[in-house]
Amino acid sequence: MSYISETDLILNADGSAYHINLFPHEVADTVITVGDQDRVAEVSKYFDHIEIRKGKREFVTHTGRIGNKRITVISTGIGTDNIDIILNELDALVNIDLQTRLVKSDLKSLNIIRIGTSGAVQAYIEVDSLLVSASAIGLDPLMHYYTHSLNSEETQLLNAFKATLPESYLLNPYFATAGQQLLSTLGIGLQHGVTITAPGFYTPQGRQVRAQNAVPDLMDIIQQFEAGHQRITNLEMETAGIYGLAGNLGHKALSFNIILANRITQQFSKQPLQIMDHYIKQILERIVTSTF
Repeated sequence: MSYISETDLILNADGSAYHINLFPHEVADTVITVGDQDRVAEVSKYFDHIEIRKGKREFVTHTGRIGNKRITVISTGIGTDNIDIILNELDALVNIDLQTRLVKSDLKSLNIIRIGTSGAVQAYIEVDSLLVSASAIGLDPLMHYYTHSLNSEETQLLNAFKATLPESYLLNPYFATAGQQLLSTLGIGLQHGVTITAPGFYTPQGRQVRAQNAVPDLMDIIQQFEAGHQRITNLEMETAGIYGLAGNLGHKALSFNIILANRITQQFSKQPLQIMDHYIKQILERIVTSTF
C-alpha cells in the first residue's frame, strides 16, 4: 500500500476533500458530472430523496436516490483543469483511507456520467439531439501529465488526426475512449461519435471575435477529418479529460452531449432549457433502469 502525503492530497480541517468538500460516505457509486452549478438542482429535482447538499467554489454536490439507485451529481465548472481536480478527489474519497493516508487494497470503480452541452461539427447532426461520445480527442494538455496507453486502432486514429494538423499549430492531441460497459448499456440506441475536447470556448473552438486567431483552419480540419469511416462529430470542453483520467484511475466513464448548436449550419437551439430538461429525465431513466 502507498502512503499519500499531506501536500499530495490536501484535506480540509474537518477531514473532507480539499476542493469538493466531501467525505467518502457522501459519494455514490454512480456520479453525474455537469458543468453548470445551477444544473445540479435541475438533475436532483428528479431524485426521490436528497440526503446531501454541499458546495464549495464552483463545486456543488447533491447526493440522493431515485428508487433504490443512489446517485451523486456534482458540478465541475468548465474545462479539463477542473476535471483533474474532480476525478482525483472523487477517486481519493473511495480508494484512499483518509485517516491513514494509505491506498486501499480493494479499489472501487465509480461510474462517472457527464451530462453536458455541445456543438455539432457535421451538418447531419440535428440541433436538440443527444449524442454519446464513444471516444474523444483532447486538444488540451491534461493527459500528457498522466500515463495513458492506446491500442493499435486508437493509435492509428490519433495519428491520422495529428497528420492533418499543420506543424505551425503546435498542438499535441491525445485520444481516450468511453467505458465500454457504460457505452453498451446507457448509450444503446443513441447516436455515437468522436468528440473534440477543446481547451477554450472561443478561438480553440474556431470562433472569431476580436483576438487574432493563430489556427484559422482548425474547424475545417476537424469537420473534414475522416479515418476508417469515423468522423469527428462535436466539440465541448471536458470529455477527453474525463475519459483519459477515468481510465488511468480504473473508473468507467460516459459522456452525454446535448447538441444545442450546429457549427456548420450555424443553428442554435430555440429552447435550450427545455431540451436540457428533456434529456436529463431521459438519461436518469436509463441510469435507473440499466444494469452496469
